[in-house]
Order: sequence, then C-alpha cells, then structure tokens
Amino acid sequence: MNRIPATMRAAVLHGPERLVIEERPVPVPGGRQVLVRIDAVGTCGSDVHYYRHGRIGDFVVKEPMILGHEPSGTVVARGPGATRHQVGRRVSIEPGTPCGTCIECRLGRYNLCPDMVFYATPPVDGVFCEYAAVHEEFAHAVPDTLSDEAAALLEPLSVGVWSCRKARVVPGDRVLITGAGPIGLVAAQTARAFGASEVLVTDIVPHRLELARELGATAVDVSRTPLADLGHAPTVLLECSGVPAVINEAIRTMARAGRVVLVGMGGDEVPLPLAKVQNYELEVTGTFRYANTWPTAIALAASGRVRLDPLVTHGYGLADAEQALTAGARDRTAIKSVVHPQK
Repeated sequence: MNRIPATMRAAVLHGPERLVIEERPVPVPGGRQVLVRIDAVGTCGSDVHYYRHGRIGDFVVKEPMILGHEPSGTVVARGPGATRHQVGRRVSIEPGTPCGTCIECRLGRYNLCPDMVFYATPPVDGVFCEYAAVHEEFAHAVPDTLSDEAAALLEPLSVGVWSCRKARVVPGDRVLITGAGPIGLVAAQTARAFGASEVLVTDIVPHRLELARELGATAVDVSRTPLADLGHAPTVLLECSGVPAVINEAIRTMARAGRVVLVGMGGDEVPLPLAKVQNYELEVTGTFRYANTWPTAIALAASGRVRLDPLVTHGYGLADAEQALTAGARDRTAIKSVVHPQK
C-alpha cells in the first residue's frame, strides 16, 4: 500500500458556480473510523443544485464546502478500535452517520436522525476529494466483481431499495415509475427484483426510455401517450420526477388500495387529488434517504439483478469535477457522471 500523504486535493464549492481545486489535510481516522482512498464518486442532482444555486431549501452553503456523497474506495488505514475492515478492502461508503442514541436511531429509522451528519449537506464536507475518514460500520465491503463506479452507485440504488420497501413491493405488483433518471432506473430494476410482475417507466427523453427498456422495464414516452391513456392501473407508484403535474396525474391512475411513494424532489407543495386518495384508500408517503439498505443493494448488484454500470455515461478526474456537475446541461444523453479523485 502506498504511503498516505499529509495533504490531498479536494474540489471545494465557494459559491454558486465557483468550484476550486484546493489542498486540504488528509483526515486522521478517529475511534472506530477507517481512512478510505476515494476511487469513484457519483454526481447527484443535489450536488448540481448546490453548485448552481448554493442552497437547497433551508440548507445553505455559507462556508466553502466539498461536494459529493456517492463514494466508493479502498481502506488504507484504521483508527483506534476499528476492526471491521482490513487495509486493502474495497468499500462502498454510506454517506450519513447518525447519532445512534436518539429515538429514531433506537427504532431503526436512523435516516430520520435529527443529528445526522451527511456528506455534502451544509456544513458537512463531501467526498470530491482523495481521502475520507468514515465510521467502520458505514463502510460496506464490496466484492471484486463490482466496478468502482458500481460500488459508488450503491448509494442511489439504496434510494431505490428504500422506496420499494416503503411501497411494500411484492410479487404480482404492477409498478409505475414516473421519471427515468438515475433513481427511476434503479427503482425500476429493484421493483423487478422484488417480484413486480409489471414495471412501467415513463419519461419524455428518448435515450432514457431506451435505457429503461434495456434494463427490463416497459418504457412509455408520455409526450406521445399520456398516462391517462395507458389503461394501466398500478398497485404501486414510485414517483421519481418531482414534477407536481406528473405527481397529480400519476396518482389519478392508481388502482384501489394502491401505495404511492413520493421519491423525487420537487416543489414544497403539490396539489393532491384528494377525492381519488380517499375514495380509493390510497396510501401516500414520502421518503428521506434510506436505512439498512446497503446489504440488499450489494446483493442485488453483485447478483446482476440490478445493473449499475450502464447508468454511467461520463467519467472525469478530480480536476474536471466541474465538468461532471455540468455534463447534464451540455449533453442531453448524460445520465450519471462519475468523478475519479485519484485521476
């Protein structure tokens, strides 16, 4: 294993559209922490939003902050008391560390921990950098059959796993997924792996719909065929677009006693077809991140039941992290950009 340097490069956001490559100290792993050399980091819509606007709702970037929260890498050192991973083990990092003692943590729903420390959520630095220290329980060993990129994308896959769990997807379900972005595409594959008999993915972007088909879903261009004309009464809706009009229209297609899970981030308020919800006894719930999903996500990806590598359309070195954040604006075929901090 190479000697660990004293400093590292990091892509630091100083304000809207101001990303600077800086030298930062390499973190020293504390108690039960491991130091991970970061090999791949996926870019997320939240990273792009922080880059463009410097804030998401009440979360405001007030001080320089490192972006990125979808990392994979290799353990290169262990702090005091860390025994879970050997040096040299490849891991996917779960980007949030909860307090472990609040009522939410003790009930197992640590994604709702009010004291969660989550990468790239102000004021916490993310992982567009060469090294990161992480609690060993949130560094998950991955098999060598998974690429560095796929190991990083276990984070968005965990969103898909959590969404399907919240929707209680079971064999025989008819699942409608609105939005064929990265989350919609992993949610579609996860729903199929959970036993859904039919998975329908809607969007208006042709290349995203084509990829949805390649990954096993039925894809529908709703710019040509409105949801109301599909003759499809889903038992589960995984709403991944965040577009209020789409949410409203999709809920109106639901079967009786259907389960609606709002995954996509849109406006603060959405018009709800209340008569439909009441008369059909629909369950409507939101999702916030995930909890205890990595073992399932690793198993799905390692078995090939969920394919993550096809989502990666662009790759960049750390010096070009800004290009990763703007790839979607420059190239309509972009789905997921990955930053490689060691390059």
